[in-house]
Amino acid sequence: LRGWFLSVGSCMIERMFGSEVGVIPHRLDEMDPGPVLAAFLSTIDVGELSGYDRIVVLRAHQRMASHYQARTYEDMAAVADAMGESDDALAVESAAAEIRVALRLTRRAADSELAFAFVLKERLPRVWDGFVGGDIDLRRAKTIGFGTEHLPIGLARDVADRVLADASRLTSGQLAARIRRLCIDVDPDDARRRYRQAADERRLIVEPTGSGTAHLLGLDLAPDRVTAAAAKINQLARSLKTTGESRTMDQLRADVFLDLLEGTPAYTTKTRSVVEIRVDLETLANLSDHPGELAGYGPVIADIARHVTEQHQTGQWHFTVTDPDTGQPAYRGTTRRRPTTRQRRLVETRNPTCVFPGCRMPAASCDLDHRTPYADGGPTTVTNLVPLCRHDHHIRHDAGWTHKPLPDGDHHWTTKLGHTYTTSGTPP
Repeated sequence: LRGWFLSVGSCMIERMFGSEVGVIPHRLDEMDPGPVLAAFLSTIDVGELSGYDRIVVLRAHQRMASHYQARTYEDMAAVADAMGESDDALAVESAAAEIRVALRLTRRAADSELAFAFVLKERLPRVWDGFVGGDIDLRRAKTIGFGTEHLPIGLARDVADRVLADASRLTSGQLAARIRRLCIDVDPDDARRRYRQAADERRLIVEPTGSGTAHLLGLDLAPDRVTAAAAKINQLARSLKTTGESRTMDQLRADVFLDLLEGTPAYTTKTRSVVEIRVDLETLANLSDHPGELAGYGPVIADIARHVTEQHQTGQWHFTVTDPDTGQPAYRGTTRRRPTTRQRRLVETRNPTCVFPGCRMPAASCDLDHRTPYADGGPTTVTNLVPLCRHDHHIRHDAGWTHKPLPDGDHHWTTKLGHTYTTSGTPP
């Protein structure tokens, strides 16, 4: 039967696309997942394809994988429907037991997977449609599901509907940040309540590891203080990375962290750490409660955004006030004055994070990259400078990637293998 299926599928594909070796259909990675796509993918020898087409096939396989994962969750929900129990709780419990044994899962994992199946099928049907259609994968489906689970079903569906169109082009981190922002936006009172409840439960945990080391974790801390502290640690660690220093940046950050807690003699530096926040004018004037945006962290409730722009006790903060209708910068300021490079300030205002696809590194922690290299005569001007984190700066110059800014502030990237991506000039 399988051989017959593949034979029929191959014949259909040959009629549709031809049979030339090493050639794949145009927009293969946009085909609906199903028997035709599966049959064609089963005939491909990736080794015969160009580097460009290997990426296309990778994305096509991902669509098929998402489709089958969605069907697996549909099957889980169907098992619960087949229990025939009048007691819904017993039906779910019985179904979880069946799934647990059939798939060799722990009880906790079986309960969690079945619960997620119900979230997809009953609570977020449009997310389910995107999942089964291969438009979003399991990571993104779970990001949307878990990110909206605290909302009433109507608001959860509203948030999900508003992110679905862009979900496939965002990393799971970017998608989670956009969902947090929308959740604050659709119900600011609930966001404020959840923030205060979590902050009341802030705590410190010491956790031993199997290798004999230990983790020191601060949980549910104020995001503005955490962001400022992290920026300070990073700045101090960078100041120690001099010639002859053998420690990595991660090791230096960890050592600075413990040194500060243990009261080691103060570090001396010439500059102070810089943290970036964006907030719209209506929120700043207490006319609305739209979320602010901490560069490198993500959305924060309006109370935090207002507090940072009004006063902060440590570090240096740059804030950008935006027009609530257009999102464009309307005013730029700093909570503490010190000599700055005007060009860097302007570039950071325009692009608050690294402009590489998917990167959320704050611009204040990035290199300023010359779009036209300085060695090739590129001028050191605001229009020729963009923030790129150290890793992505290396990729852009040494791995054959190119980019150019677009009139609307976005950036158009071309990879070494020839694929193109457009990244937004503002945080997702």
